Amino acid sequence: MFLAVSAVLFVCGVVCMATKRNAIGVLMGVELVLNGANLNLVAFSRYGSLGLDGQVMSLFVIVLAAAEAAAALAIVLAFYNNHMTVDVDQATDLQG
Repeated sequence: MFLAVSAVLFVCGVVCMATKRNAIGVLMGVELVLNGANLNLVAFSRYGSLGLDGQVMSLFVIVLAAAEAAAALAIVLAFYNNHMTVDVDQATDLQG
């Protein structure tokens, strides 16, 4: 059951990242993917032989997601200040 919910969250996140043009929508898709991975880690630690390792890794992913959200929000705000849009198709000047 947990793996099915995790798979649904993961697929919803991937679809959201692939279809959204708004940077905030893409970031929400990334968060859904990370939450699906967290649910997988916790389910495997509960029903598998990982013990607390899965839960510790899940906490690490949560901290990583919070740091990613803060950095990505700063980038989105800076991009909005320069271009007055958060459309990811307009981000051609970020190519290196």
